[in-house]
Amino acid sequence: MDDAELRQVIADVQSGDIENFETIMHHYQKSIFHYCYHMLGNYSEAEDMAQEVFLKAYRNLDKYKEEIPFGAWIYKIAYHQCIDAIRKRRLVKYLPFFYRDEKENKAVDQQIEAHYLDEYVHKAMMKLSVEERNLLILRCVQDKSYQEISFILNQNSTSLRKKYERTAEKFRKHYGQVKGVEEVDVEQPSRFEKTFS
Repeated sequence: MDDAELRQVIADVQSGDIENFETIMHHYQKSIFHYCYHMLGNYSEAEDMAQEVFLKAYRNLDKYKEEIPFGAWIYKIAYHQCIDAIRKRRLVKYLPFFYRDEKENKAVDQQIEAHYLDEYVHKAMMKLSVEERNLLILRCVQDKSYQEISFILNQNSTSLRKKYERTAEKFRKHYGQVKGVEEVDVEQPSRFEKTFS
């Protein structure tokens, strides 16, 4: 679906053709799920979060402004949803009277992690802050421009470039440590993306 078609579908949904929102979902579903999965590291939580993102996007579609790329707008929603989920997760972790279900290590999650995410990449990513992880995911996995990332994170695109360079350096260091090698070259996007896909 090109930009003109997407704009038409959005206009149709805003005019009351709610069934057409399914077209938007199909277009973004896989990439939003992958983003949530990389941010949260849990398959079923990412599925739930992706549904929440689309529900929130649908409810707020009347607030969407055409001058903003729709992809950046929906990723901003996903970003905030994931950050909220991580905050809630921390709250549950640090309040001992909350019961945490140990079903998080389901066989399906283990299979996904084994095939979808390289174990070393996952370990290295977990050593980064949520913001650093988010920046790498948006830039390397989701292939977002600095301008789009700037909108999603409400940050200056020039400073994001510098942050990205520092974060990529940190990732290389952590990845090298967990893998037991000196350092890994993240400058080659194809190699880095292969590790994620």
